[in-house]
Amino acid sequence: MRQTHKIPELIDPQALNTTNGQEAWRVMGIMAEFAIATERLRGIRPAVSMFGSARIKPGHAYYKKTQDIARLLSDAGFSVISGGGPGLMEAANQGAHAGRSPAIGLNILLPSELSGNPYQDVSVDFRYFFARKMMFVRFASAYVILPGGFGTLDELGEVLTLVQTGKSRKIPIILVGGDFWRGLIDWMQDKFVGEGMINAEDMQLMQLIDEPEAIVEAIFKFYEGRGFAPTRVEREKMLNL
Repeated sequence: MRQTHKIPELIDPQALNTTNGQEAWRVMGIMAEFAIATERLRGIRPAVSMFGSARIKPGHAYYKKTQDIARLLSDAGFSVISGGGPGLMEAANQGAHAGRSPAIGLNILLPSELSGNPYQDVSVDFRYFFARKMMFVRFASAYVILPGGFGTLDELGEVLTLVQTGKSRKIPIILVGGDFWRGLIDWMQDKFVGEGMINAEDMQLMQLIDEPEAIVEAIFKFYEGRGFAPTRVEREKMLNL
């Protein structure tokens, strides 16, 4: 049965009449999102965060591949975290929901996405993007990046930056869809590396893998011999994002 947990409404309407009051209540709302989401998600490890377009419809090849990846991950023992919305987020939750492990939806309250998809075993609603983004990072043992638009590109950039700068532990970052991502990868190699914006080895933070079975295998291979639990040092990093 789907478990839904909504962030409580903490903003006093009267407080919104003053700037100081508005900011104080907003800070309390942000703190509530962090605290409640952390409590709700603390038992879901190991987990894989999957990102992708909200605009892809069922029947599209990307949708089917996302379902297949999520189902394999779920049956392999990974909770699957998605944005909880439509499109490839829904496909990820749907695939995981059909498997052995929980489908997690981190829903953002947007005018274009008024409710989460129906395939969430655990659901948390967020008002603030950055609180939601932290939960994607904090609980993930791997990232799977599917084709998407600005939001997906933002999430890819976020996780690459956190790992590159050492603010987050190094974990697999897997891009799915060679035809979709190859141009961007080539551009990064040409411009980012070629003009000294990043180190050449930074490109190795990402893997481009298309086959669902190979994605699961790559994640297990990364953790071979060390296990999925974060080390003490890695836990410290995650507390200081």
